[in-house]
Amino acid sequence: MSFMRRRPDQTKLWSARQIGFQMEYIRNLPELNVFFEGKDYVDIKVVEGSKSLREFIAGMLSYYPRWVVGLYRIREVIVALLGLVRHEKPLSPPVLSARDVSFAPGDNVTFFVVRKARNDCYWVSETPEDKHLRAYFGVVVENLDSGQARFHVFTTIAYKHWTGPVYFNLIRPFHHLVVSMMMRSAVAG
Repeated sequence: MSFMRRRPDQTKLWSARQIGFQMEYIRNLPELNVFFEGKDYVDIKVVEGSKSLREFIAGMLSYYPRWVVGLYRIREVIVALLGLVRHEKPLSPPVLSARDVSFAPGDNVTFFVVRKARNDCYWVSETPEDKHLRAYFGVVVENLDSGQARFHVFTTIAYKHWTGPVYFNLIRPFHHLVVSMMMRSAVAG
């Protein structure tokens, strides 16, 4: 993971693993352990901002610039080469508001399926069913004394087939870039 230096006009964004958070705040929520135990890959990134949890999630999931569309085209080639399940692409970029973010398990928010959520605390989703891996994407909010919020954004993956680590290692650099940019966009927007 690369460390992103903060310029005075930028939002703080860093990799939790690099600066020693090591899930300290998330461990206070034992109901989330199931999303970390036995996983093959865990990534946690942290950003601070003044949004509510729902606003932050809506902002992240609405981030869809042209270069991300280009990455999805590259992903299609990888998926075809590995014989993986092809998922439908959105016909238009998602534009979500805070009220569009469901906290009800089983509901869809864009292509994510909500698995566990608690208002003003956390939101965990799963990507659509695949034969190669199972991936969870979640956000845990930590309210700070300053009135700001610290958002712990995590991705966890369990490989189900030999194509899982092959696929994920091919897209992993882009995963870090896209998630980091989604987070920045969410706190800035």
